[in-house]
Amino acid sequence: MTQEQDLSGLGLLAAPELTRNPQPTYKMLRDSAPVMRVDGIGVLVSTWELVDEVLHSPQLYSSALTSGILKNERPLIPLQIDPPEHRKFRKILDPLFAPKRMQALESSIAALVNELVDGFSGRDEIDFVKEFSVPFPTQVFLTMLGLPLDELPTLLTMKDGIIRPHELVGKPLGHPDTDAYQAATAQSIYSYFTATIEQRKRKRRDDMLSWFLEAEIDGDRLTSDEILDICFLFLIAGLDTVSASLDCFFSYLAQHPEVRKAIADDPKNIPFVVEELLRWETPVMAVARAAKHDTELGGCPIHAGEQVLVMLGSANTDETSIIDPESVRFDRNLNRHLGFGGGVHRCLGSHLARVELRTALRVWHERIPEYHIKPGVELDFTPGVRAARTFPMVMQTGAE
Repeated sequence: MTQEQDLSGLGLLAAPELTRNPQPTYKMLRDSAPVMRVDGIGVLVSTWELVDEVLHSPQLYSSALTSGILKNERPLIPLQIDPPEHRKFRKILDPLFAPKRMQALESSIAALVNELVDGFSGRDEIDFVKEFSVPFPTQVFLTMLGLPLDELPTLLTMKDGIIRPHELVGKPLGHPDTDAYQAATAQSIYSYFTATIEQRKRKRRDDMLSWFLEAEIDGDRLTSDEILDICFLFLIAGLDTVSASLDCFFSYLAQHPEVRKAIADDPKNIPFVVEELLRWETPVMAVARAAKHDTELGGCPIHAGEQVLVMLGSANTDETSIIDPESVRFDRNLNRHLGFGGGVHRCLGSHLARVELRTALRVWHERIPEYHIKPGVELDFTPGVRAARTFPMVMQTGAE
């Protein structure tokens, strides 16, 4: 039964028990109020059917109306652009991340995994976040964009200043100091990419930034602002989501030796493992839309301009749409999860993410099949995008 319910504050979505083990809370949301109004957030949507309805109804639920939520001056391209304008940007950006093009990167991605593992080979313990889950996908993405690897710490600080400014400031979301820090970070991102784009205008390179300068839509070159708005999105998405996915995946695998063994014994299992962990863990917990006008969803009135937060992780564990959703199974031949979102805004980089995740699992388990979370440690994950703050990992001595 759908009902309207008022809750106070942001605590529900930021609670450590939710970010660490979200599935029980997801079930509570679905069972109590599949459409729930939460004070300070908007409307939470938690069942597969209703989440899918919102994602596939851009005429009712806008991405463009969420523009500015990250203190960006203009809509991020293509994330915060609605159809039909959205289509023209995806038409030129989709080929950059096409499956065959991403698959061609597998050997270089595998080499990077080996290089990182070489860096801590022979040690018994690492911080998985600092030594693998952050440097691995971020180096891949910076190389594609054509940004210097030695600027990664600066770029990561910028990314965190947009996605999780409250953690850097030490004050809650919505606090004036947090908002000011996020706004200043947004301006730093614009300044950084403005300078970088000017460098490319003077001297092209074989990278994505140079390609943007030559790209055309209907015979017109991308404007400087359009390139900035693409780069802003690429920075915050490309430096965060795969890292978070690795944290979630390896946290699960560290606690399930039978799955690790299945990966090491037969790498053909890996694509199924990746898809099922994307479903079960759903690192990107939710995505936002805003109602274009007054409407109704699941019997609950939605007001024009109201934020609608669709809970991807909850939809991915909805027993009304998924067989045996509470079991992590690697024999699902058709795994129609929403780990990459859905509808016209389905994740642009999903094919790259799959290649990175599959390659990381394959090479890692060839080198280090035995590992676990350090005894006595309970991992702590950030809300929204479930990244581990730290991940003390103990590896079997000499496991190679």
